[in-house]
Amino acid sequence: MSDVENGVGEVQGAVADGAITRKSSDMFFHVDDIHAYYGESYIVQGISLELDKGEILALLGRNGAGKTSALRAIARTDNPELKQGEIWLDGEPLHNMKVHEAALAGIQLVPEDRRIIEGLSVEENIQLARVANGHGWEIEKIYSHFPRLAERRKQDGVTLSGGEQQMLAIARALSRDVKLLLLDEPYEGLAPVIVEEIEKILKEIKEVGITTIIVEQNVVAALKLADKAVILDTGLVAFSGSAQDVLDSEELRQEYLMI
Repeated sequence: MSDVENGVGEVQGAVADGAITRKSSDMFFHVDDIHAYYGESYIVQGISLELDKGEILALLGRNGAGKTSALRAIARTDNPELKQGEIWLDGEPLHNMKVHEAALAGIQLVPEDRRIIEGLSVEENIQLARVANGHGWEIEKIYSHFPRLAERRKQDGVTLSGGEQQMLAIARALSRDVKLLLLDEPYEGLAPVIVEEIEKILKEIKEVGITTIIVEQNVVAALKLADKAVILDTGLVAFSGSAQDVLDSEELRQEYLMI
């Protein structure tokens, strides 16, 4: 049996035997057997994962594997609808929360489209995120980590370059009281030099104890940044282990990631 098949079997066996259970006492963040649907379409089909505080997880898979849907389910958006399973963050159950409640509990989702608000400056976009309760980094701390944004603080946010908009989207999330940062395709369409800048920021975030899940088609870049990796295949967990395991396994990368 191949290493890939062994990995799949171990995960499936653990779920079947009940080995993946609630660990709110010893794991900072964990997802236990979540199932989510878009209408009648069964998209997230029993995903489990766990992270310690400050760890980075690369959530990988081909297009259509369910990565973005899993992020949205974790963030407690209405779509997809979570119908089964548990989500715990820092000992607090999130699975019955609405999206605004999960945000107050510390989950911040940075979607692929970034959602910069037209007509507002960089600084106004950041300040708007601070209107609700649950403040995170002060704006001058944000500018110290994002000097490009400091230089453009009065510029309309939607006129920034793609990389600068991505920085603004992350900065906006950090202005909230964030415990778990969910990043959907943060490197998409960006030049390598900008990717390196964002990687540096994510390493700084890790150092201050913010836990991160990153969905990214730039697989190698995500794996080099991450501590752990989960590979999805049609809504199921095909592999769960260290990021280095994926980097070291050509068979695993070719079968599930086509690299």
